[in-house]
Amino acid sequence: MANIIVPELGDSITEGSITKWYVKEGDNVNQGDVLLELETDKVNIEISADESGAVASVLKQEGDVVLVGETIGIIGAASAAPAKEAAAPQAVTETTEPKAAAAASEQQVTAPAAVSSTAASVNATPAARKLAREQGIDLTQVQGKDSIGRIFPDDVRAHNVQATSPAPTAAPKAASAPSASAAVNDAKPVERKRMSRRRATIASRLVEAQHTAAMLTTFNEVDMSAILDLRKRHKQSFSEKNEVNLGFMSFFTKAVVGALKQFPLLNAEIDGDDIVVKKFYDIGIAVSAKEGLVVPVVRDADRLSFAEIERTIGELAQKARTNTISLNDLQGGSFTITNGGVFGSLLSTPILNTPQVGILGMHKIQIRPVAIDEERMENRPMMYIALSYDHRIVDGSEAVRFLVAVKAMLEDPEQLLLQG
Repeated sequence: MANIIVPELGDSITEGSITKWYVKEGDNVNQGDVLLELETDKVNIEISADESGAVASVLKQEGDVVLVGETIGIIGAASAAPAKEAAAPQAVTETTEPKAAAAASEQQVTAPAAVSSTAASVNATPAARKLAREQGIDLTQVQGKDSIGRIFPDDVRAHNVQATSPAPTAAPKAASAPSASAAVNDAKPVERKRMSRRRATIASRLVEAQHTAAMLTTFNEVDMSAILDLRKRHKQSFSEKNEVNLGFMSFFTKAVVGALKQFPLLNAEIDGDDIVVKKFYDIGIAVSAKEGLVVPVVRDADRLSFAEIERTIGELAQKARTNTISLNDLQGGSFTITNGGVFGSLLSTPILNTPQVGILGMHKIQIRPVAIDEERMENRPMMYIALSYDHRIVDGSEAVRFLVAVKAMLEDPEQLLLQG
């Protein structure tokens, strides 16, 4: 007999949600067979059988939140086909037990497990769960102030204070107000579906970034004429030699690395009262996947050629879109580039990918009239670029000069090629 246990999922990931069981109770499985799929904050992970046998019990259902190290099922000795058929009448007999008696029995025997399961389903940060355990607080009773209801340690502390207050009854009444609005809309067609774990995590992180960072955005524009001309002249030979197309992302990645070397505070993060300046250049490239935005990381981008950058980005994007990307592909990163231009965005203010303190937004290339000098105007392919930064450690002048440096390198791309 062996327990099906939620494995270690990577740094900072302590829980996940079961998205699909591929087996049911009674099924025979071989060692290595995929049993279920688990959705975490970052990627989906398949959990396989550690040994052969039959699935004796499934302890957690699809949609349940489970913790690392938690037992979610049991594999027993392999069973023959008739044994599975014989189990069916027993299941029917159990379900015909009077509801009141079943409820009473369940309350007496499994109440602690039920409370634990309910608490596990609460959308709370690991730190909040730990604090709640230490203080003996039921997370199901804690109200989150986050826009998606996620519970943070401050919410747990506030609940503890409220619980000892003599008059805590006003808040629940206020919380019931939205029901009137829901009743008004009952006659209108709607579709309600549960937010996926990854979408909830993305939402929480974006709100957290806006709450914790002093975020500002500065803008500039780039004349893309030189890059477009260079790509036109070298596109075919580059593709034949490297078996990968010469895109825009390699130019922007190289330009960002060059600017980060000039302005290292944009390649840093805040750790308590310390500023941690990173001496490496792991550049995150935002990719839109079916389950939501992910940011795979191009490691040591300063050491890669244009072809290696293009190839790496292509491979990571493909893995993200086919849901085969690994946690290692997503972890770390010192700066992020996001390209809303592929969807037609002309201008936007990207939100920081915390704990990073800088993110560059690319946008749509648009032909616009540009003043060449006091007398001449020309239509040029122009792109707005945006730098969002954490003003706590990056001054406005530094952010502006960083973006000017990026602009200068993009408008003279042959220098980027010469620099490697």
